[in-house]
Amino acid sequence: MKILVVCGAGASSTFVAQRLRQAAQREGRELLVHAGVPGMVATGTDAGDVVLVGPHLASALADIERDAATRQARVVLLPEDVFGDRDGTRTLALVTASTAADSIERTPR
Repeated sequence: MKILVVCGAGASSTFVAQRLRQAAQREGRELLVHAGVPGMVATGTDAGDVVLVGPHLASALADIERDAATRQARVVLLPEDVFGDRDGTRTLALVTASTAADSIERTPR
């Protein structure tokens, strides 16, 4: 699974991406995690299956969701305290929950 973590300039998302990658490795999960900026969602550059959006980009969320929808990517707005998630486990739990919800939505009835 590919994850793109976006923030305004790509700096704070780098920390979140590194911690998420480490948390996934500790759990034996294979995730390709990249940090970047919102424009990468529109262009498809390293666009992920899941796009994690920094809390300071909440005002741009609708645009990011629109761009991600063209690639059928799930978008998750990260909580304000995400930078306090020092080991990445809470962020990994958000990814897991978002993809579990996606699987449920796509399950035929």
